[in-house]
Formats: sequence, structure tokens, C-alpha cells
Amino acid sequence: MKKSVLLVLLSGVFLLAFCAFYLPFSPAETGQPPSEVNHRQAERDRMVEQQITSREVASPSVLEAMRTVARHLFVPEDQRRYAYFDCPLPIGHGQTISQPFIVAYMTEALDLKPGDRVLEIGTGSGYQAAVLARMKAKVYTVEIIQALGEPARERLRELGFDDVNIRIGDGYYGWEEFAPFDAIIVTAAAGHVPPPLLKQLRPGGTMVIPVGSPYQIQTLMKVMKSESGELSTRSLIPVSFVPMTGQALEK
Repeated sequence: MKKSVLLVLLSGVFLLAFCAFYLPFSPAETGQPPSEVNHRQAERDRMVEQQITSREVASPSVLEAMRTVARHLFVPEDQRRYAYFDCPLPIGHGQTISQPFIVAYMTEALDLKPGDRVLEIGTGSGYQAAVLARMKAKVYTVEIIQALGEPARERLRELGFDDVNIRIGDGYYGWEEFAPFDAIIVTAAAGHVPPPLLKQLRPGGTMVIPVGSPYQIQTLMKVMKSESGELSTRSLIPVSFVPMTGQALEK
């Protein structure tokens, strides 16, 4: 990875520390009501230019999705003024919405085509699923925390993402009913790549998953399955994600 990307990444731990220090001094949110589609468009444009394209994410479809999806509608109201800052934000229940750059970087790494069937593990607030849907992927997303998954389902429907399918359950086991998937994205750290997810990845497909110990620096891994079913992996960047729960903690 190029030095410029390494320097700006740091880790989710340091970004969270930065936000904890900086956010209380930020100006209050102003502008149109959150329901307005174009609300805070200038902030999204700056986010893409300053945080994403400057770090070498170049996919036109990813950049367009990041410009279009209203990230501030996927965070708690008391966090909305910070929605386009360069850091993850808490969404309740010990979970976070990822730093915008990480969302864009992981999405680009999937190499998606319109119509691809994508499995997301860790729905959270629904933001990553909305970005994938905006890229015309068929999205299936699993959230283990019902208090996050149910509001995410309602939020996505209210915003017009009617084709996103959400299941409340343990993402370690994937969603076998709709397998195989062209791509799988895991938004929580696992100590290893869950075998059920490998099984549900279509030959020729790609998985992106953070692998490593909880609450430490992990490695974002790209897992590729060849047309013949052989697996290969590539280390991408250092990251810091909240851990997977459920069965993943018992393995």
C-alpha cells in the first residue's frame, strides 16, 4: 500500500480518540430538514474529495454512491452534525458506523458489477447496505443485534431502499437460503474467516473481511475464490473494527 494511504489511515482506535476530543467543539447542524434528499450535499461532496479520492479510491460507481447516500440519516440525531467527519461514529449498543473512507475502500475492493448478489455481515445502521444498493447490487444483510437491525430495516425502506433484505441473526453462518453470493463484506472483526461464509461465496467471487483480535489493530483481508473453487487471500490495510459476536466468539 502506498505511504499516503497508510499515513491517513492510522487506525479506528486513534480516529475514535480524535472524534471524542474534537466533536464537542463542532458547530451545530444547520440547514434543511433531514428528510430533504439534497440536504448537506456540499458536505458529501467535500467528504468524497478530501477523504476518499485523495486516498486513491477511484471507482466512479463507489464515488457516486458515497456522494449520493445521505450518511447523516444513518447516525443517531445527536451525532448528525458529525456525520461527514473523517471518523467512525457510535450508533448504540457498542457498535459504530465506519469511517467514510473505510466504507468506500471496502466497497471498491469487492469489484462489484450491477446486479451482483452481495451478502453483508453486520448491518449496523444500514449505511453500508445503502451504498451497495445505490450501486445496483442485490443486497442481503445480517445483523445480530435486533435493536439495530429492525430500525435499519425501517430506515432503509423510508429512504427508498426497498430491495435490501435484512435478517436478524448470527452473521457467522451467513444467509444460506440466498447463497451463493458474488461478494461478501464483513463489517466486524473476526479471529478467522468463518467457513460458512467461504462456502457461500460463489466461484469467481470476492470477500472483504477484517481479521484479527478484538479491540486491536486487525488486517483487512481480501479473499478470492477462483472459478474452480480455489481460495487465495491478500492483505490490504490495517484497520480497527468492533468484534463479531455470536458463534464467532466461541471459535
